[in-house]
Amino acid sequence: MAKKQKTEKVEVPVVETPVVETPKLKEIKIKKPEWEIKDRMYYLTKGRSPLTYLIRGSGIHWFDEEKGYERELKYTSNQRTVFVDEMKGEQRLEHIIFQNGQLFVPKNKTVLQKLLSLYHPHKNILFEEHKPAEIAANEVDILELEVDALMAAREMDIDMAEAIMRVEKGSEVSKMSSKELKRDLLIFAKSNPVLFLELASDENVMLRNFGIRAVEANILKLHNQRDFLWASTDRKLFTVPFEEHPYTALAAWFKTDEGMEIYTNIEKRLK
Repeated sequence: MAKKQKTEKVEVPVVETPVVETPKLKEIKIKKPEWEIKDRMYYLTKGRSPLTYLIRGSGIHWFDEEKGYERELKYTSNQRTVFVDEMKGEQRLEHIIFQNGQLFVPKNKTVLQKLLSLYHPHKNILFEEHKPAEIAANEVDILELEVDALMAAREMDIDMAEAIMRVEKGSEVSKMSSKELKRDLLIFAKSNPVLFLELASDENVMLRNFGIRAVEANILKLHNQRDFLWASTDRKLFTVPFEEHPYTALAAWFKTDEGMEIYTNIEKRLK
């Protein structure tokens, strides 16, 4: 009987394919120049324009956050820096003089420009750099606010207009015609757009106006700036919390359960 031949298992080595990583490209950051070389103009603040005005160019200091201490500054005609601890050799002090309230510094005087724009302790206090781009941006923001305010004022209903103008003019609005009210509302929106838009978005401004109208119509009575009374009976309705404006507090009270009932009663009487 023939013997069975044993089959030998041959192990085939597994060859691992190396993973080739795609090299990451280094992010190249383009550094903006730290200082723009250009002519610069400086003006004294508060519209001052004396014939000549000398500002300090020595004996002043600037706190260096990287180094952690104050560094003495000095403007000289023969050094390439304003930092005294970096100066070498003789130091010839140079005066910094504004004429008729302004000082033009050409682009080749970078040292003086950096002293005035970056380090001088009196920048934006005694003087400031003229920055047309920033001025234009601020003017655009103001103009856009004016447009927003005027558009809101144009579309505003007469009750809301009265509520806002009462903040500005007080009880005088009760005697104004609708045309006068609309005119003054538009003028107010143009002259003070920020305040106008704040009032227009204030949910309590209508309630404050409602409370004032109730007092003017002798439905409510404000006693000693502390207590709101029902005028016909002197029944106390509400006490103003300490240090709160009476009508602001009343507007908040109108939102309570008790206040809503009084509000509904007053609303019927004002119609």
